[in-house]
Parts: sequence; C-alpha cells; structure tokens
Amino acid sequence: MRDTSSRGLTALIGAVLGLGALVTAFPFLWMLLGSVKPRPETVASPPALLPREPTLRYFGTLFGELDFGRYLVNTLVVVAIGMAGVVLAAMAGHGFATYRFRGRSALFLLVLTTMMIPVQVTMIPTYLLLDGVGLTGTLVGVALPSLVSGFGVFLFRQFMSTIPAEMIEAARIDGAGEARVFWRIVLPLSRPVVAVQLVLAFIAGWNSFLWPLVIAGDDRLYTLSVGVSLLNQQIATDPSLQMAGASLMVVPVLIVFVLFQRHIVRGFTLSGLT
Repeated sequence: MRDTSSRGLTALIGAVLGLGALVTAFPFLWMLLGSVKPRPETVASPPALLPREPTLRYFGTLFGELDFGRYLVNTLVVVAIGMAGVVLAAMAGHGFATYRFRGRSALFLLVLTTMMIPVQVTMIPTYLLLDGVGLTGTLVGVALPSLVSGFGVFLFRQFMSTIPAEMIEAARIDGAGEARVFWRIVLPLSRPVVAVQLVLAFIAGWNSFLWPLVIAGDDRLYTLSVGVSLLNQQIATDPSLQMAGASLMVVPVLIVFVLFQRHIVRGFTLSGLT
C-alpha cells in the first residue's frame, strides 16, 4: 500500500514539475516560433502558436540589411578576450591557494570586496582610466574590464585549496619549476572549475550590453545585445525581426549551458559553494 501511494506521489510531483517546466519554457518556444513567422501572422488576432508559412527571411535581414554580422564578430572577440582572462584568474587563485606570503589574507579580502561593488559605481573611473591610455573606442577597451573577476579568483582559490600540497611538493622535488607545476599539475586538476569559468565568461561576454554602449562610441563596435536593443531605431517595429534577434542572443547561451551543465554543477560542488 505504501509503495502504491509512494508511486502515486512521485507521479504527481513529476506531473507538477513537468507542467511548471512547460509554463517556464513557453515564452522561449513562442520566441523561436515567432522568429520564423511572417509579420502578418505575428500581429494577427487571435495569435497562433505554430507558423502557417515559416520563413527564415528575418535572419537574412539581420545579417544582410543590418549590421548584425559585424555585431556578431565584435561579440565573439569580446568573448574570446574574456575567456582568455580565465587563465589569469586561475593564476591568481593558484597564488592565493598555494603560496604563503605576508598580507595574503588582507589581499584576498580585497578581492572579495570587489564582488560587493556594483559595476555602475566603477564605470566612470574605469572609463577615465581607459581613456587615459587610449583604449576607448576599441574592442580591447570593451572587453578589458571583464578580463578578470573577483568571483573567478575566489572560485579558483576555493577549488585549488583542495589540491594536496604533497603532490605539488613532490613535483618541486622532481625539479619542476613553478610554471610547470601550474600548467602540468594544478590547471589539469582544475578542469571542472575551468569549465565553469569558461561558461561564465562566455555568457558575460555574449550578453554584454551597458559597457559596450558606453565605451564604444561607434556603432561599428557594438555587440549583439546592443544591436538587438537598437532594432526599433534601425527599422520600423517588426515583432518577427525582434524575435529573430532575441533568438540569436538566447539560443547560443542555452546550447552552451546544456552542453556544459554537468561541468558547472561539478565545479560548484567541488569548490564548496553548494
């Protein structure tokens, strides 16, 4: 009797969760289907979920008539620079986790403090610094502030603290230098958290909006998110075109997350953050 009631409760919970997932995914499904609907179908009343005459014309409009090809290249460059910063964060985390030096705790506390400061507070000082070195109006200037984050350093430090010190000492006794210890031992052992940071860097670079809008100064340096926000200014309001632009923004992030979700969960678990 208990087994029957337990199976019934499990089925009920599964049904409720499935319904919740369907409700949550419905806006995403509507966006995808709306991106391939002709405009008359998008503005029809009452609206229909499935397109009667699906078309990819609006994606062609984004890359053919608008500047989304350039925006895509800019976004990929920003993402690449941000992902390269993962190595710098790993080096900093390795330093905090492995070495003992005066002021280490105070310096690490300073790194954690940066996580509590809103980006908007540091935006003007950052702009003035980049302007002083001539990096405003460049893709490097767009990507540089997000090159290393305090959270990334913290995440690497938490994970690398779990690497046995005896393993590192044995490598040093065998004649390995500090660079070799990092590249051949510490970094390969940190693959789960490296995967987490790469995904987070990709999402941050792909979705970057406010800073590129401020620092670029030229629409040729805009990212995809800025381009999507400017659709209403570049062309008459077209829901299908807007849905196509939104799909272009959302689908790659969703694909990356689905492919690496196991690494993300494992990385956070092994870092002691769950």
